[in-house]
Amino acid sequence: MNVEETIGVGAPHIPQQRGERLLDAAVRYAEDRHWDVFAGTWLEAEEGRERCSCAEPACPAPGAHPARPDWATQATGSAVAVRRLWGKHPRASVLLPTGRSFDALDVPESAGFLALARMERMEIQLGPITCTPFRRMLFFVLPGGALKVADHIRKLGWAPSTLDLLARGEGDYVVAPPTRIGNRGPVQWARQPTAANRWLPDAEELVSALAYACGRESAILRGR
Repeated sequence: MNVEETIGVGAPHIPQQRGERLLDAAVRYAEDRHWDVFAGTWLEAEEGRERCSCAEPACPAPGAHPARPDWATQATGSAVAVRRLWGKHPRASVLLPTGRSFDALDVPESAGFLALARMERMEIQLGPITCTPFRRMLFFVLPGGALKVADHIRKLGWAPSTLDLLARGEGDYVVAPPTRIGNRGPVQWARQPTAANRWLPDAEELVSALAYACGRESAILRGR
């Protein structure tokens, strides 16, 4: 099932994305976007099944999480270093630290597409956006934005704890396309990084639409 089918008719179109090597994607993020990148865990075949290289049987994100506790110090924006990292582990997941070149606002996919449609009608400038196989959408915003989100939500009349809106900033990371998370499938771009969205929006420009969409979804779930 593709992303459009999971959220119903009327969802914005996600362009077909050609297969890309993990190494090529990691180098592109470092060279074209000047994003720091680090190599995470990967999937290994074992007795006809795939498991995470961390060897944890109940790994919640197989092949798509940091491989070492000091991952933040390993993140690099050097294409040479990136090639060296993936030369050692060509199947390693591509992970991007938040709080450096960008933060990310993480919402349920259904709320994300609702907010996206609203923001496009309002002609709000948007940065790159990912969709994960966990049915989450992540909106890239200027670094430092994650610290402001809770206050903005309160000003809009919601308690932050009541909304499924997560702010990923310093000390956190996001999983980047084309990384595949276990047997769930790959992370995809809903809005790919392009020259047109090189300048990221501030978090407060998106919070109103995202909070409204998350609040609506929360009300629907409570009414079931």
